[in-house]
Amino acid sequence: MTTATWARRTGMTAVATVAVTALAAPVGAQAATGTPAPAPTAAAPASAVKAVGAASGKVGYATWQQDCQAVMDRALPYLEQRIAHARPGEKQAIVLDVDNTALETDFGFSFPQPANKPVLTAARYAQEHGVALFFVTARPGIVAAPTEWNLEHDGYQVTGLRVRGLLDLFKDMAAYKTAQRTAIEKDGYTIIANIGNSATDLSGGHAEQTFKLPDYDGQLS
Repeated sequence: MTTATWARRTGMTAVATVAVTALAAPVGAQAATGTPAPAPTAAAPASAVKAVGAASGKVGYATWQQDCQAVMDRALPYLEQRIAHARPGEKQAIVLDVDNTALETDFGFSFPQPANKPVLTAARYAQEHGVALFFVTARPGIVAAPTEWNLEHDGYQVTGLRVRGLLDLFKDMAAYKTAQRTAIEKDGYTIIANIGNSATDLSGGHAEQTFKLPDYDGQLS
């Protein structure tokens, strides 16, 4: 989804829309740099994509929710076990992407956008057991405040929200997100899980386990 489309859906003013579009415009193609990172340890299920009308090509909401649930049905038991076996003094954390991971971005046509329910269920279990939630997103800093408010409104306890600053616009997306997880670890946290719907959300390491939600070959942002 383009930033302008997201801004229209969330009710931003025209001025803010222009600003966000300028900040979020890609500097160039997202080329891979350095040594390729290991593939995510948990992949989305390969279920059929239901289009909403032949012309739109968009995946159906029910299919998306079913596929998200299948991934989180694997993630939640892992989280329950890992949280139960926390090491003495360990500060556990989960890192989550925002768009079409924590929030129903491509399906939430109003502001605040609804939470992605299967992800929220797992996140609530974690936060109720003392696990910190960090959100790492490609959204620009200009929308940090409404994004954090949206997440908290939906029931997420936001320990930290990492958004792109001006210098981050010049970074490869995977490298940017990896750097944010590295910084979280430097703050003393053990990232027990990283959840996202894009390969750039999950590559680069710095998480004990990764869980990939479906994006249907880029149909979802």
